Amino acid sequence: MAFCDADDLWHKKKLEVQITFMIKKKINFCHTSYKIINYFGKILGYFKVAKQLNYQDLLKSCDIATSSVVINKNLLRKGIFFSNFTTKEDYSLWLKIAKKKNELYGINNDLLFWRSTNNSLSDSFFQKLFDAYKVYRFSEKYNIITSIYFVIRLSFFALIKKIDMYR
Repeated sequence: MAFCDADDLWHKKKLEVQITFMIKKKINFCHTSYKIINYFGKILGYFKVAKQLNYQDLLKSCDIATSSVVINKNLLRKGIFFSNFTTKEDYSLWLKIAKKKNELYGINNDLLFWRSTNNSLSDSFFQKLFDAYKVYRFSEKYNIITSIYFVIRLSFFALIKKIDMYR
């Protein structure tokens, strides 16, 4: 399965590259680096992914763009699915997958053009904070203090990531 948000664009070889990589490595999940573009397609920045992420890595920072993901559908047949949060529903799913001891592999190749828009849900700072708390508290079942700590840590890493992307 592959995902593509309505405002994002894929490189024409994205699926071919990722599926070949997954078959060769015998893996069930991969995502890619991406270019950040504006409404008109002008490149604003870049985001490079790590070669591998596990559950503990992902708890600190969600570096996976939904539109960059290709996943073996069998992972979703094991009772793992998107949550119904306004934002962070993808993050919740990646955590569930990683928690089941699945490594999440990254391809450091810009195969996605992620469109940054001013009116998207992912630009709502407070909604993202609230949904991040719900991911940690209710999906991952951490206590209140730990969930708040994780939200602060996630926000810190998101800020650092945003600074790096637009350099």
